Amino acid sequence: MGLHDSIKFSNSNHFMRSAEQIDILLQDSKLSADHRQVAQKVLDNQRVTFDEGVFLFEHGDLSFVGALANYVRERKNGDQTFFNRNFHIEPTNLCVYDCKFCSYSRLIKQRNDANAWAFSMEEMLDMVYKYDGKPVTEVHIVGGVLPQYDLPFYLDFFKKIKEHRPELHVKALTPVEYHYIFKKAKVSYEDGMRMMKEAGLDSMPGGGAEIFHPEIREQIAADKCDADQWLRIHEIWHELGMRSNATILYGHIEQFRHRVDHMERLRQLQDKTGGFQTFIPLKFRNQDNQMSHIAESTAVEDLRNYAISRIYLDNFDHLKTYWPMIGRQIAQMSLAFGVDDMDGTIDDTTKIYSMAGSEEQHPTLTTQQLVDMIRRVGRRPIERDTLYNVLNDFTDTVFEEDKAFRGYVELPVLS
Repeated sequence: MGLHDSIKFSNSNHFMRSAEQIDILLQDSKLSADHRQVAQKVLDNQRVTFDEGVFLFEHGDLSFVGALANYVRERKNGDQTFFNRNFHIEPTNLCVYDCKFCSYSRLIKQRNDANAWAFSMEEMLDMVYKYDGKPVTEVHIVGGVLPQYDLPFYLDFFKKIKEHRPELHVKALTPVEYHYIFKKAKVSYEDGMRMMKEAGLDSMPGGGAEIFHPEIREQIAADKCDADQWLRIHEIWHELGMRSNATILYGHIEQFRHRVDHMERLRQLQDKTGGFQTFIPLKFRNQDNQMSHIAESTAVEDLRNYAISRIYLDNFDHLKTYWPMIGRQIAQMSLAFGVDDMDGTIDDTTKIYSMAGSEEQHPTLTTQQLVDMIRRVGRRPIERDTLYNVLNDFTDTVFEEDKAFRGYVELPVLS
């Protein structure tokens, strides 16, 4: 049996067990008619409506939405849990924008702050060179917005990365950066994204989405690109035959209907283009920002949000947990609540969430640590590239460290 055949066989077994869980759920006499209707829709692979999405947030307990989400997860991906070997480059945390939730950025007038930085192109290329000879497959580039990081700068930067290491996948910048860059350069979104593709951009991350609804966006991120602009830039990228991701920032001043509205806009664009690969819910963290008075969401709410996202976004193939933001334990638990992707090794190259107070102050995991996290919860660790091509199945891999002799275990003396 080959690699892909064995994965397919394992996936079918998990899917059968998750379907049985839904059948048991439907037999519960205490289940309301509304709960039963949503569960039956999920079982029949039918789309839930906007109102049903709100209903799940308002009335779906963790066990209910978790069972449904796990069924969807296993229907799409079985017990496979994906990760990649990646590193981040964050060019600067100085920014022309003043997002109220952001703990990471510093305004331009704060350029002398001890926690501010702005790397030169040479410094960033040195970060790329550092990984020469290492089995990373992706560089993730995102940061603040500054005038000097303009269209010529990034075109040149992407070209130089590709000249040095053509196979390294460049996943870079969000519509927040692109909107500013293209406006400053007086080029259209269409021309700008085409130039980025020609320079070596391979895909787009999902950041900058926050909450699309203007009732919330205008309170927390009023001065950067709006929802329509964010969605249009992704749409243009998809029309070029390229792929991207999407995010949501949840757990602050939004209401449940705002979360569903956000996912509905993404779902509609995905129906149109099919260009989104994965959805990444990002938890609001309240340290050192202008919204520090707002309590963070609980672990239960985090898991419910993952689950309902998996149920609602039926046309997204993947749901990712970003472990540097949510922490390793909740990331592991999320694999039973719809999540099938653990992001990557990171290698302590991002500060966006550590500066906001996340548990992971120096986020880095070895391949073995990621594999162990996945295997310990009964899932199948699959190394992927950025476009979800399978590179390695680590299910039965024995690492050298596992084989090393660590001494005898001292047993108690019984008298």
